[in-house]
Amino acid sequence: MAEYIESLQNLAEQFGRLNGVGRKSALRMAFSVLDMTDEEAADFARAIVDAKERIHLCPICQNLTDRELCYVCDDATRDRGVICVVSDAKTVIAMEKVREYRGMYHVLHGLLSPLNGMTPDKLKIKELLDRVKDGGVREVIVATGGDVEGETTAMYIAHLLRPLDIKVTRLAFGISVGTDIEYADEVTLFRALEGRRDV
Repeated sequence: MAEYIESLQNLAEQFGRLNGVGRKSALRMAFSVLDMTDEEAADFARAIVDAKERIHLCPICQNLTDRELCYVCDDATRDRGVICVVSDAKTVIAMEKVREYRGMYHVLHGLLSPLNGMTPDKLKIKELLDRVKDGGVREVIVATGGDVEGETTAMYIAHLLRPLDIKVTRLAFGISVGTDIEYADEVTLFRALEGRRDV
């Protein structure tokens, strides 16, 4: 049926462009929008445009923010001598749920995967090196996942940081190999932070 209603098909195709959304889910989402009142649909559309216009990268840690600095970089009580390197902004949210980590973050916005076009220049690695070279950093915790891309990225970053004479550690994985950190529970993440090891 949706194939015969062009605007519904177009809407479903837009939802289908989102990561992890299949054809059937996209069509369900499109029908959900049609069930909204005009006011709800306008609010929904405004929220998308507003998020795109206001959210940008924090100039320090590359996390997402709608302010000048993200809430972590803006918090004077955080330990600026420790930087936790993560692949994406979703992982920052997962790590913050632990409530035990009081250091800073650095978001790479991806993992090394040359076959998929993710080369070092596509990640925020240069920005990390610049932060460390500015001084004051004692330790960098590499909190990329336990899959091949996560391990490759961790080893590459450790290789670049070794000459800078700072401690480089890796999360201890009570997390299953191949599991994304964002899906780990708070207790597992806390134990992984506590048991981190030198790289």
